[in-house]
Amino acid sequence: MQRVLDASSAHEYWSWVWAEQAGFHRNTLRHHAREGGRLERAGRGLYRLRFYPSSPFDHVAAAWVLTGPEIAVVSHESALELYDLSDVIPSKIHLTLPRRYRHRAAPLGVRIHYPREPLADEEVRRVHGLPTTSPERTILDSLETGTQPEQIEMAVHQAVERVLTTPKRLRAAAGGRAATVRDAVERLLRE
Repeated sequence: MQRVLDASSAHEYWSWVWAEQAGFHRNTLRHHAREGGRLERAGRGLYRLRFYPSSPFDHVAAAWVLTGPEIAVVSHESALELYDLSDVIPSKIHLTLPRRYRHRAAPLGVRIHYPREPLADEEVRRVHGLPTTSPERTILDSLETGTQPEQIEMAVHQAVERVLTTPKRLRAAAGGRAATVRDAVERLLRE
């Protein structure tokens, strides 16, 4: 069981697939998920460490684990939520996966994005223990996918004010995007 606990150190949730890769059989998982055991069943194929403190982002962590913790990155409006940028309340959990995984089915309540180019290392950070797109990437992705303009405006101002990014970095990140995105970023930085 300790191997599973060590493997789950990234977050309190893990899937039975992850546990089997660590050498555990499903019956062992069921045994530990019984009443009073070290685990609790959190959904189909999903377990949670019973003693681990809960967080306001448990729903995001659970979706990340079910989608594939080795490949999934929290992004778009869900990343805005993790960074506490804007007042957006995502209707779905947004995760970004490499394009080669586009055959993978999204768990219920999850929207998967497949960028043309893989995420660069500098575009991913750990936020609340979860791999998350950088503030710059998060804002630009949210802008491109139709997040409310006032939420984007708030996110830009809060990110700059809290020094999560700078106007220079935001402009540089927008450089490779469509002209409408670049213009929107420029306008928001001037306001």
